[in-house]
Amino acid sequence: MPHLESPNTAGSRKQLSPERSLLASVVSDPGHLPEVLADFAVRRIGPAVPGTIAGLRRDHPDATDEELWARVVAIGRRAVVSEGSLVGGPFLVLIPLAFCAALLRQARTVLELAALDGRDPMANARAAELLVLQGVYADTRRAQDALARTTGPAAGPPARWRRWVALWDVTLRMAHLLGVLAPGDEDRGAGGRVRRVAVQVWRWLLLGVVFLVGMVAPLVWLPYMAVAYQRADARLAGRVLAFYFADTAPALRYRISRPEPDVAAAALRALLSLLVPLVLTAVTLLTGLSIAGSRWPVLGITLAAASAAVGALWYRHRHRRRRH
Repeated sequence: MPHLESPNTAGSRKQLSPERSLLASVVSDPGHLPEVLADFAVRRIGPAVPGTIAGLRRDHPDATDEELWARVVAIGRRAVVSEGSLVGGPFLVLIPLAFCAALLRQARTVLELAALDGRDPMANARAAELLVLQGVYADTRRAQDALARTTGPAAGPPARWRRWVALWDVTLRMAHLLGVLAPGDEDRGAGGRVRRVAVQVWRWLLLGVVFLVGMVAPLVWLPYMAVAYQRADARLAGRVLAFYFADTAPALRYRISRPEPDVAAAALRALLSLLVPLVLTAVTLLTGLSIAGSRWPVLGITLAAASAAVGALWYRHRHRRRRH
């Protein structure tokens, strides 16, 4: 489990990253994940948004408003999809941090679009709007009431033995808030409900298959999470554009729904990573290596070591690329 500590812990050797700070806060109060996220995003991300928008306008002085909106959505989409570059297998423990990063990137896109609409990204009203756009509340009045009830001194971290339970609860809540596990809202009526249930069952089955395969070929998580993030982010972007730019949002629907090239690249990497366990299995069987007269322990150790090695190499490559 990722090491969690209070963002304001005295004597911390270094300041926590935004993802770790958010994770520490929501683990302390899992029941108010959306409200904590919205308030955190406005306080920590909002101050940087005006500079980002000013730089965007400076770099594209001839761009129309529609082009700027589409560019913000596209940049945010690529950043969110890149969070799908998450290794599985022995590195599934990093999923909560990746979910936090994706949620914060989505929130940043919302705040940037609000700024393009002339709204202050640091105002408390943006937090309420974010909750409405995420589907947590039906209107901003209810969202503001909820934020007022949850604003206050941060609770202390839960007891160590409760952190596993709290982290599991938070991870599921983040997956639903991101839209990764959501069945979608495009179908309505009785037939739509049946289709949504069928789609949800299929997604859980697919998740189970990816989990099992990912234990020996961790890069299969790359296309799975990239597609899930892209689908969820497209739904959120559609709602945001309709909320802030109702008159021109339909013209951008197609542009925000197009697949990202990163998804195809992730699928290729996953396919190549599947060759590693297949080759190692063949080598183990052909060489006849065994422990106590059985080949299964050797095969299990080999596949586990290969999964950890592939995952570590990819995680190191991704970390270095993000740092640069």
